[in-house]
Amino acid sequence: MKHISIIFLTASFLLSACGVVPGKIEVHNAWARPSAQGENAAIYFTIHNHSSGADELIGASSDMADNVEIHESKSENDIVQMTMLTSLPLGADEEIIFAPGGLHIMLVNINQEFKLGEHIGLILHFKNHEDLVVDVHIEDAVPEEDHSHP
Repeated sequence: MKHISIIFLTASFLLSACGVVPGKIEVHNAWARPSAQGENAAIYFTIHNHSSGADELIGASSDMADNVEIHESKSENDIVQMTMLTSLPLGADEEIIFAPGGLHIMLVNINQEFKLGEHIGLILHFKNHEDLVVDVHIEDAVPEEDHSHP
């Protein structure tokens, strides 16, 4: 039994040293632009499903807005259309970038001003994975790569 515990602890240490835990979904570089109270605000980030199984982003929530929605913007014939998505598939070991002009989380009618340098909270909801709390930086542009793992 002692040997099993040592093996388990060693494996746990090695996995944590890699920064990736099998089955884990991670979000990096979450940011939003400064915005006035009452406006809508888009949140951008990179999401990575490190697991060997597919999952699905089924929603998001924040106490900073009246409503939180998954959106996708597409440009066709110089016309940009924004569509609300009910969910977003996230394949095994897939990385998806939420960026201006594409996928984003829309905060509808924010309840306070978002000031440069501040942080706000966002919770992502998945079909299989546990909810993920995301720290969103208020920036003018995408923050430099940070390898933190919320």
